[in-house]
Amino acid sequence: MKKEIEKYSISKLYLNEFQFFNGEYDITFNIVDINTEKMIIKVAVSNLGKISVIEYDLKLDKDNNLYFEYGCLNDKIHIDDFEHIED
Repeated sequence: MKKEIEKYSISKLYLNEFQFFNGEYDITFNIVDINTEKMIIKVAVSNLGKISVIEYDLKLDKDNNLYFEYGCLNDKIHIDDFEHIED
């Protein structure tokens, strides 16, 4: 299992972005920090003009891909869905 999560390094993922539509608004996530030893991720969440840095527990799905759960419906946000955005 260790080899599967080694691909998730902060140097590759720092500030990668993911857009999520919660049914009402677009929410933007940017990775600030990821720790696969402690299984936590810190993301900057932009929602309705407010930015918050929030820490989530990381989980592994059946295919050994990392994700965290967001919102009251516990929507799965997969780390592999984040993209590197350049201005």
